[in-house]
Amino acid sequence: MRVKNLLESWKYPSILLFGIGVSNVGDWIYLIALNLIVLDMTGSPLAVSILYILKPLATLFTNGWAGSVIDRLNKRNLMIGLDIFRAIFIAILPILPTVWAIYGIVFIINMASSMFEPTSMTYITKLIPREQRKRFNSFRSLIDSGGFLIGPAIAGLMFMNGTPFFAIYMTAIAIFISGLITTIMPNLEKSRVADIEESKLSLDLLKKDWQVVTNFSKAHVFIMTIYFLFGCMMVMATAIDSLEAAFAKEVLSLTDSKYGFLVSIAGAGIVVGSLVNTIFAKNLRLNKLLGFGTLLVSVGYIIYAFSNTFIVAAIGFFVLSFFLAFANAGFHTFYQNNIPVDVMGRVGSVYGLIEAFLIIVVTTLFGFAAQLISIKVVVIIGTLMMLGVTVVMLAFNLQSLRSRFSSTKASINS
Repeated sequence: MRVKNLLESWKYPSILLFGIGVSNVGDWIYLIALNLIVLDMTGSPLAVSILYILKPLATLFTNGWAGSVIDRLNKRNLMIGLDIFRAIFIAILPILPTVWAIYGIVFIINMASSMFEPTSMTYITKLIPREQRKRFNSFRSLIDSGGFLIGPAIAGLMFMNGTPFFAIYMTAIAIFISGLITTIMPNLEKSRVADIEESKLSLDLLKKDWQVVTNFSKAHVFIMTIYFLFGCMMVMATAIDSLEAAFAKEVLSLTDSKYGFLVSIAGAGIVVGSLVNTIFAKNLRLNKLLGFGTLLVSVGYIIYAFSNTFIVAAIGFFVLSFFLAFANAGFHTFYQNNIPVDVMGRVGSVYGLIEAFLIIVVTTLFGFAAQLISIKVVVIIGTLMMLGVTVVMLAFNLQSLRSRFSSTKASINS
């Protein structure tokens, strides 16, 4: 009976994880294939780098209003619609005649992806009981890390037997399948379809919703401080990662094959970390999972930044990716436990907007600084800044005064 109840309780979470896995593998194939298509069309690495700028730009354009839509619509139906929308537009990419047309469609796809993330987070929070969230997020981290390894491997096989255009079509099919899988998930908000009709999207509504986020942030300073600090850590990680290839080639003098091996070590670290986290998730307290996880991610970056050899850099890559699995699972659980589902779309969208803006600014500054000073100095400064952020974050997670925030005490320690 106990086994039967366990299987029943994990029926829909397992289906959801499978859908996430299919979509994640498709995203990696799409990213690699799109890079090759743009590079073949232009012969310019700069043209490829523009693809990476389009994602935060799409977030800036979308997230100011997306949360208002997400919190008022049926989440499951919106996820299905966004998956089908993305699949159709991805399938259009191979027939576009110019790189500028590709940029335009990719921007639209990224807008849909920017909406999908907070929508899925809200739906997952509604679907997964509180006591299962740490384990679910551990499995999700494992699936994401598997996609990091499996996606590029499948893409490579596709390129051996076909073209990047074929890989793009396969991605569209994978994301369409993900949408179909979502149709068999329970509809948790059958009565939410009419909400958007009762509150038409307008400037006044957006102002009201931004005020809701502001009021929530003021009323829950402890929660939102941790949320913001984690976002700052990810901003720093993105900026440092933008210099990764140049650091490997110019500072460590690695060949292309050795750099590829270094990235593979990071992938292995994520997989191992996710496996360990999945096994021990139930016994890890959330405040320590999040606090120490983020701190040790920054320690891994420090090791990498000060490295002069492949071996030391590999150790740093493994450490940072290993503990990133813990940090991500801890953050997702913290977010789900502490942000009410009725405002989750708006809170996630507004803070995602701020994070996207910071990513663009900090990544650009790091790029210019690397040109003017040196790549290694900039990477070291960036990792030390990240370390400072994660030390503060650990202090917030462990500080004894959290008892003052009675509404969060139970969830942060569970």
